[in-house]
Amino acid sequence: MNDRPVNDRTRTLRLAAVNIDGVLLEDTFSPLIHRFVTRRGGTYSADVERSVFSQRQVDAGRALAAAVPREMTGEEALAAYFEERAAYLADRPVAVTDGAEALLRRLGAAGLDVVCYGGLAKSHFDEHLGRWASLFTPPGYICTNDVRPGLREITAHFGLRDGQVLFIDDVARVAEAARELGAPFVGHPSAFAHSHQAGLMRLAGVRHIVPDLGHIDGELLRTLDAEAAAGTSWQAHAMS
Repeated sequence: MNDRPVNDRTRTLRLAAVNIDGVLLEDTFSPLIHRFVTRRGGTYSADVERSVFSQRQVDAGRALAAAVPREMTGEEALAAYFEERAAYLADRPVAVTDGAEALLRRLGAAGLDVVCYGGLAKSHFDEHLGRWASLFTPPGYICTNDVRPGLREITAHFGLRDGQVLFIDDVARVAEAARELGAPFVGHPSAFAHSHQAGLMRLAGVRHIVPDLGHIDGELLRTLDAEAAAGTSWQAHAMS
């Protein structure tokens, strides 16, 4: 990792869109969903993650219900999940990821606008990241629950073209959507022991996968900008 500061501004990239849960905030979804499924006799798998992660809540609820052998509706599964989530977070509060503030400052120093996005309401952003609101470009946070994964909508909101927005996310399904758009992407998959996201990202052809936010440094941003300018963000990793 190169620790030198960003001394030059990106030329092609204009916006960094950074996922909230799993990137700027520590991953609480993977362990909760794993526990939800396995405690009800289901098998936790890559297919379960694909069907639940970065989906609309209504669709995620149906997928959770389908992942367990007991009879549940999607609405019942979603209600049970959020009840368990509240109890889980009472003992293990949501925490900001190490290096989150420094990353936001590096992105800004590179001349990028910065926006946060995710599937929960803006109040989730305000509660946990509101202290750094000045580091984000208005509106600061975009809820993508109704338009999952929401990459086109984020790009359009800022009046940009595909390839001008860098997406940083922890879910392979978002990477696949970025690949379809030719959008630069950095993967920060969960370190949870049972997570399948790192492997799914490699299968999707993600070129830049980082174990911590400090690896998204000036050198990597310049590389991403050069790839975006050349239109090669995904070319070398096209799936056969």
